[in-house]
Amino acid sequence: MLSERGIQVSYESIRLWCNKFGPEYARRLKRKRRGFGDTFFIDEVFIKINGVQHYLWRAVDQDGDVVDVYLQEKRDSKTAKRFFRCLLKSNRGKPWKIITDKMGSYPVAHKELMPEVIHDTSQYANNKAELSHQPTRVRERCKRKFKSMEQGQRFLSAHAEVYNLFNLGRHMLSAENYRMLRSRASVSWINITAA
Repeated sequence: MLSERGIQVSYESIRLWCNKFGPEYARRLKRKRRGFGDTFFIDEVFIKINGVQHYLWRAVDQDGDVVDVYLQEKRDSKTAKRFFRCLLKSNRGKPWKIITDKMGSYPVAHKELMPEVIHDTSQYANNKAELSHQPTRVRERCKRKFKSMEQGQRFLSAHAEVYNLFNLGRHMLSAENYRMLRSRASVSWINITAA
């Protein structure tokens, strides 16, 4: 849009705009969110930052909306508990069911923080969380990796909120409903960015 108006903008300017406005837009989107589903799919994947391996923890609900992302250096039970606390805060309550892989940190955090929630670790049940990492991997390759944990967390949090706004499940909707939901999402985005 800027190019059509004859305005030249560098990638660095766009990066600085994203750093400045991204977290604020993410906060506004979070405030307007109605809530998540009652089933969370939780997974972690490793990401290299400056050659050091870090872990990106991600939770998505049954509709594919990203509940929370959390970038940490470790993958132990202490980190799992911290991530579960973030999940409870983001969701404003406990889910009905969580689905994870068989990593040993999850049962420890589950028993301590939400023992009444059903915990499923069956094979292939967690594929929804595994697939949710794909957009991050694409963005990570485009950006030529993350340079710091702070930058990665800032980008991933903002990206998750914008993704939730425009992730409409097109394959599950008629064209008419999809266009209606897409226009609603666009109006919401305009309202968020105008304020």
